[in-house]
Amino acid sequence: MRDNDRMSENIDLVRSIFACWERGDWTSSDWADPEIEYVMVDEPGARTRTGLGAMALAWGEYLSAWNEYAVKADEYRELDRERVLVLLKAFGRGKTSGLDIGEIGAERGANVFHIRNGRVVRLAAYFDAARALADLGLDG
Repeated sequence: MRDNDRMSENIDLVRSIFACWERGDWTSSDWADPEIEYVMVDEPGARTRTGLGAMALAWGEYLSAWNEYAVKADEYRELDRERVLVLLKAFGRGKTSGLDIGEIGAERGANVFHIRNGRVVRLAAYFDAARALADLGLDG
């Protein structure tokens, strides 16, 4: 397979994941490698989890803190033949604090998908898009 074909397939895969997430469907994991590494990079208590179950648990814990949590992809960038960056906007209101996600400065996030053989093997979630861009050596 040519690199351009692989990159196109990778961006299509990530777009399909976000299509579900933008509808509020967080249940699908057929896109993920069974041993996926899920990294919450800059969240308080940042951590790395390995495996589908661990990723689901971490994400479920995060979602449980919000009312009406939602995401919308703003931009997709193919970084190389294995990585896709998604800059996103997040929406929601804290269940305990009542604060809008924008009030705490976490509305502009990013995800970096590492893809091999048609599966996401690593997903790095950033709550601060500027940090993601800096970590990747990219301009905002």
